[in-house]
Amino acid sequence: MALVHTIWCSSWALVPLKLIGSGKYNTSDMEKPLARYSTTEMAKDTLELIDFLGWTSLRQLHIIGVSMGGMIAQELALMIPDRAASLSLVSTAARLVNTVGYWKNLRNRINMAHNSCFSNPFKSLDVQLVDLKARAFSQSWLEAPDDYGDFPTNGDRVAAMELEKRQDVEGFTRKGFICQAIAAGWHHNSPEQLKELADRVGRQRIQVLHGTLDNMITAPHGEILARELGEEEGVTKIIVEGRGHVLHMEEEKLYREVLQKMVEKTENLE
Repeated sequence: MALVHTIWCSSWALVPLKLIGSGKYNTSDMEKPLARYSTTEMAKDTLELIDFLGWTSLRQLHIIGVSMGGMIAQELALMIPDRAASLSLVSTAARLVNTVGYWKNLRNRINMAHNSCFSNPFKSLDVQLVDLKARAFSQSWLEAPDDYGDFPTNGDRVAAMELEKRQDVEGFTRKGFICQAIAAGWHHNSPEQLKELADRVGRQRIQVLHGTLDNMITAPHGEILARELGEEEGVTKIIVEGRGHVLHMEEEKLYREVLQKMVEKTENLE
């Protein structure tokens, strides 16, 4: 599950955020407390940071959230709707619903709570990497030559990145990730809450992106999110055919263009 959560200030400062429970904050374990995390509390952490940075003007923030970061972005936008210049929600959901049948949905939930950061004693490392790639990426992209030319295929690059991440035993812990996964599983915004969000942020400022082959948070979640935010009233919906969960890797050029277009459009809105 990609946990990317980014804030752009209209002055073009960029802050990619590491969420509570992951990454190296200090030498202690204080930043990975054993508690029930929530996307609301993570949004409050984000708000505290951007207030500290002085980003408090109206329509100053371009908020981009991917996967659980998109859930947090929804909560942040509900807290400070008038400060959001744009809101881009990528490979995410208003709430997790069963779109694939009971048993596959159960398996997906288990996979989300047992992500690639941790070794599974019942599976070999090779099998774990195959499972991770199948959940997060489209097969056609995995089999294609590496976009950067450093590995034989994109899939080989993903495997190398994952192996490197696993070596960071302090930054990515079982406890931290499980707490994050619980937060994602409990995230819930109702149709009424999404309408309020869209009314206050402005539908012309919101876009939803999702891949049709996303096996982590399935494509119908993106459809639901766009519809309940108000697709027919101005919310932009971009469904990328044949791509998986990690659109910013599979379609890097398109991803950058879509974000740039939204920023440029909303900078000129009143």
